[in-house]
Amino acid sequence: MKALINLSLGLCGLILLTGCEEKVDHSKIRQDGFVYCDQGRPSTFNPQLVDGGITVESIAPQLFDTLLTLNPGTHQPVPNLAKSWTVNDEGTEYTFTLREGVEFQTTDWFTPTRPMNADDVVFSFSRIIDPNNPFHEVGGSVYPWFAGIDFANLVEKIEAVDDHTVRFTLSRPDNSFLSNISTAHAPIYSAEYAEQLVFSDHKLDIDTLPVGTGPFYLDEYQVADLVRLKRHENYWRGQVDMEQVVFDISHRGAGALAKLLRNECDVLNSPISSQIPVILDEESIVLQAKPAMNVAFVAINTQHKALSDPRVRKALNLAINRDNILDAVYFGTGEKAYSLLPPSSWAHQKDPTQIRYDRNYAMALLKEAGYEKGIELTMAVPLEARVYNPSPRKTAELIQANLADVGITLNLLTDDRVDRQELSNIDSVDLLLTGWVGNTGDPDNYLRPLLSCTSKREGLNLSMWCNDDFDFLLDLALEVSQPRYRLNLYRQAQNILNEEVPVLPIAHGQKYQAHSDSLTGFRTSPFNAQPFDQVVRLK
Repeated sequence: MKALINLSLGLCGLILLTGCEEKVDHSKIRQDGFVYCDQGRPSTFNPQLVDGGITVESIAPQLFDTLLTLNPGTHQPVPNLAKSWTVNDEGTEYTFTLREGVEFQTTDWFTPTRPMNADDVVFSFSRIIDPNNPFHEVGGSVYPWFAGIDFANLVEKIEAVDDHTVRFTLSRPDNSFLSNISTAHAPIYSAEYAEQLVFSDHKLDIDTLPVGTGPFYLDEYQVADLVRLKRHENYWRGQVDMEQVVFDISHRGAGALAKLLRNECDVLNSPISSQIPVILDEESIVLQAKPAMNVAFVAINTQHKALSDPRVRKALNLAINRDNILDAVYFGTGEKAYSLLPPSSWAHQKDPTQIRYDRNYAMALLKEAGYEKGIELTMAVPLEARVYNPSPRKTAELIQANLADVGITLNLLTDDRVDRQELSNIDSVDLLLTGWVGNTGDPDNYLRPLLSCTSKREGLNLSMWCNDDFDFLLDLALEVSQPRYRLNLYRQAQNILNEEVPVLPIAHGQKYQAHSDSLTGFRTSPFNAQPFDQVVRLK
């Protein structure tokens, strides 16, 4: 909680600088920009400090660039701030050649005196892994996404070979390394700006008043109202057409849809499935569908006495009617989850014998485990709609009814938002309805952060489950180079999950974006929003 409080105080400082009274004047913004309605509000502008949400999925790609990006079709890393790279024969040294002439943003709080260089890359990553870095503990020293993939123990050294060459030395080969540093979680910050903040003793500003190389810079933040970005005039890819982008975060759900229909929003990110028919009826709105790289699931607290028995966990799995959830919650836009890995993952394994609705077998397993008279459980339920679950409350109520049908009383604990880091140590929570949005196409990006022993030690594995054989398979899969061997290892890992059932996969959601037909140039990705540098207004 300390980290969250610090971030909130920092953002409040930004609010005081910008004021809170101005409302979104859509007609004025339309003259030189557009309004983007999103679901959720930022707790920080630093994507290193969170493992999901609006910062990572929408805002960070506008503020920051990364060394590499992921091709939306192949999911493979491609050049970005790094124009090329080499790898040694052992797979433990990655040397990157940086682009020259990439300018940082000029803001009210910082004016750069030099382009991006290797020092900036070294600073950006050393903050995460080096406890001696002066910014490591800013924001609470919590880097949940990186902790989940054991990044600090993977990267032994980062060094600037020269101004435009950076070398990463790894402790072991890792097939997912390039993909992981291609995500929005790995922005390149200005080391020069960091030095300025150390000198002025305002280190918190690095996360609340950010500086990056992206196509837009932060101009204004009004909590629970808007985030205003302005055009980066010296953007390295060329000046963008839009002078500003306003993220309207004042409404969610039906309120955001109403704004889109009234032309008060130009873009609606991740409309929920029940809104799709309404959007399709509007001729002036373009609906884009994106591949689903996500999963909704129930995390089981395996330290609970009854839930420590795999037979009970299997019973819960068999008691859930996923087809009913798909019909009632996803309105035909989702897919049944047979695994944590989405169908578009190259390691996805569909096992209908494990993921099926079988009430009688569920009751037999409960009887065998000694719970014929029933169990009383609690499940934490976040109410915020996400791309992987458009209506968490409705999903939870359907699960509650399914479990009641086999003699399990499920008490729902609802909240507007449920934070993964906060709930990891709450003993009274037996189940958590949650989900995961993939940042890369690599299977490790799902399995390790959610279920590894390392993730458990970091307090991020909500199932409190640790299996050495499972971890061994994940580690080996990162070291072997042959694709068929990696596939076999990930299938073995999924077989362990089918036997142990630490989580209950529910569904994969389809990602949508709706926007006015007066705008074009939005690029789609299965992972997060792409930079808006190509967006133009047609009329």
